[in-house]
Amino acid sequence: MRIDCDLLEDAISSNSQDPVLRLYGWSPACVSLGRNQRDDFVDTKFLRENNIDIVRRLTGGRALLHDNEITYSFVCPFSYLKNGENVVNSYKEISQILIDAFKKLDIELDFGGERKLQGHKDYCMLVSTGADLCYKGKKLIGSAQFRKNGYILQHGSILYDYNKNLLEKIFKEDVDTSTITSIKEINPNITQKDIINSIIKSKAVSLAKGL
Repeated sequence: MRIDCDLLEDAISSNSQDPVLRLYGWSPACVSLGRNQRDDFVDTKFLRENNIDIVRRLTGGRALLHDNEITYSFVCPFSYLKNGENVVNSYKEISQILIDAFKKLDIELDFGGERKLQGHKDYCMLVSTGADLCYKGKKLIGSAQFRKNGYILQHGSILYDYNKNLLEKIFKEDVDTSTITSIKEINPNITQKDIINSIIKSKAVSLAKGL
């Protein structure tokens, strides 16, 4: 995630007008905390014993376990988008890259609605907002933005698979899997490489000079 921050700062300092898309995974697994999220729920001893790192993101939101997933980041100036000044509309424009890519894999995604919090929820995937992408009403991709000096950094987690027991141990709360889904649940024949290739070949991405 430091590279995400560096890409944003480089774009600002060079006044770049080109977008940059980045796709990556995690080794070892890592918990990322939102920019302003409290950290008193974190059992650092448990994370250390299970070889799980912990970092704090530039973007807001709740904690995520980055493990069996694909993370994307997209950096661009406001001017690159039709509605770059508008937070909601810019989310939708950038997320359209993912919608188009998954459509090629016969997975139809749409934007999540606001999901009311029930009690205390530290795990980001349990909370759905209009910025997230869902499959048949279940959250598959969680995204967040940070804006600085006329530029946008949007990054998010594409859930390929998850370990329910591990999530509940880390976040010390029930994980209601009826509200989330993963690529493995949707179609176990789709590989992470398939997803990456589909995103790279997306029409929206092919317009990005910065790739």
